[in-house]
Amino acid sequence: MLDELKSKLCRATHDALAIVDFNKPFVIHVDASGYAVGNVLTQPDVYNRERPVAFISKKLNKTQQSWATIEKETFATIWALKYFRNWIFGKSVTVYTDHNPITYLTDAASKSAKLTRWKLAIQEYDVTFCFKSGEANVVADFLSRLPNGD
Repeated sequence: MLDELKSKLCRATHDALAIVDFNKPFVIHVDASGYAVGNVLTQPDVYNRERPVAFISKKLNKTQQSWATIEKETFATIWALKYFRNWIFGKSVTVYTDHNPITYLTDAASKSAKLTRWKLAIQEYDVTFCFKSGEANVVADFLSRLPNGD
């Protein structure tokens, strides 16, 4: 199963994992499903194509599964930023998400205390949010929809 997953991820990204280059910008693709989150960290290669550096996914607990979509997508972002912190801290990072409201998270005041706390946590990083349709966010989408094992 693990070898099949690795093979599918490599085919989905068209390349093997790249080695981190701290002189290049970082991009994180995030996605959340009803029961998991998935993220991929990428960097451009010499031809300016995105190359995967790392893949992560995490199953949501029962409480997290009941959150609103914006909370799940924001959690996926916060978790990725913390997970990749040693690589990305102090660097400019572009975060692609298929949930358009999250792209306004840092611009607008939230009525949710949780989202306000997460907004403050995101401000620790140099993050730019961009919308990417679900159909184009293939790898993160795949990682957030791995069989949940229940």
